[in-house]
Amino acid sequence: MKFRNPPVLLFILSVLSLLIPWTTARTVSIDGFLQCLTKYPHPAHTIQESIYTPQNSSFQSVLVAHINNRRYSTAATPKPLAIIAAKNESHVQATVLCAKHHGLQIKIRSGGHDFEGLSYTSDVPFVILDVFNINSIDVNVADKSAWVHSGATLGEVYYAIGTKTNVYGFPAGICPTVGGGGHFSGGGYGFLMRKYGLSVDNIVDARLVTANGRILDRKSMGEDLFWAIRGGGGASFGVILSWKLKLVPVPPKWQTVAPQLPKEVFLRAQPQVQNIDTKGNKTVGVSFIGHFLGTSDKVVALLNESFPELGLQRKDCYEVSWVESTVIWAGIPIGTPIEILLNKSIDPGTFYKGKSDYVKEPIPKHVFDSIWKKMIEIEQIWLDWNPYGGRMSEISESATPYPQRAGKPIFCSILFVVV
Repeated sequence: MKFRNPPVLLFILSVLSLLIPWTTARTVSIDGFLQCLTKYPHPAHTIQESIYTPQNSSFQSVLVAHINNRRYSTAATPKPLAIIAAKNESHVQATVLCAKHHGLQIKIRSGGHDFEGLSYTSDVPFVILDVFNINSIDVNVADKSAWVHSGATLGEVYYAIGTKTNVYGFPAGICPTVGGGGHFSGGGYGFLMRKYGLSVDNIVDARLVTANGRILDRKSMGEDLFWAIRGGGGASFGVILSWKLKLVPVPPKWQTVAPQLPKEVFLRAQPQVQNIDTKGNKTVGVSFIGHFLGTSDKVVALLNESFPELGLQRKDCYEVSWVESTVIWAGIPIGTPIEILLNKSIDPGTFYKGKSDYVKEPIPKHVFDSIWKKMIEIEQIWLDWNPYGGRMSEISESATPYPQRAGKPIFCSILFVVV
């Protein structure tokens, strides 16, 4: 993207860099930071009950409540000097200003769903600003929009929209416990992206706290900064308080199926190691799950013409609403009430190492053969293959800081279970 006012943006970046101290040798005392918080001039919004230090009996439970990779919940993992479980915007402002004044790094956490624990670990003295309590959602069906605070999970967003309307939705990820603040600021890919692009392609406003404690919206922050936070990482430029989403039209009923093609179709391939006999011999099988924005008859005809090998039948399709499809994509049994989307509890999971990347060219068959052999060798491995294309190919790579558009057709996630 060509910035209209480069000096202004560079100045903003230099100010925000104060949030991240580069000197790690000196000892940082937490006492001054805590005193600063309690003296912050917002008496109506007391912050004391939102502060957790290692001396607090609830500290550990608050810390691990939003950690889904057990690699980062061990005794050896660096711990924050304090956790600020902010309950309102003034708590966010106080945390930013006091951390800046006392030379502490801030880690901002909305859901904690990152492979490498980036929102709750650091090698320098740090505090966690946890925004999970700031999670209100205001859906305006008439305006086809919704204001979503950063602590709201995707499940809460989907539920709020789905209980207000059955003809609008929003393109975002499949895991309902992912925090919207981090998801949107990183781009936000999901099962509607081939039709409507990423989450950030459908965000029209935002509010954030800058390094000097100011609260800005799109108009006051300017278009350059608004561009940067939509895919460039919200914590890089300030603390995102809330996002204004542009809702997208969806049919009242549509199909969750197994396969792909036009914009209305999204496909996910999931290779898995499988036993082929009782003697320990293994192979790799690939399952497909997808959805189609249209009728069952149309998708069956379309896929039987394009992929006759799959033998898709009407009985393989599940006719559901958009919000019901978000439950299915989360791996929750079909027919489960949508209230399950409001469950913010994170499965403690296992110890794992995850990596995502993009495939720029079609993968040759002999390379797949090598991948399958390696999967059988490792066994404890999980892969996801997600095609882009459709609307994604129509959006310029400079439209947002998320440049993986046309020419990078497959997004691949790999997860190794650490035994």
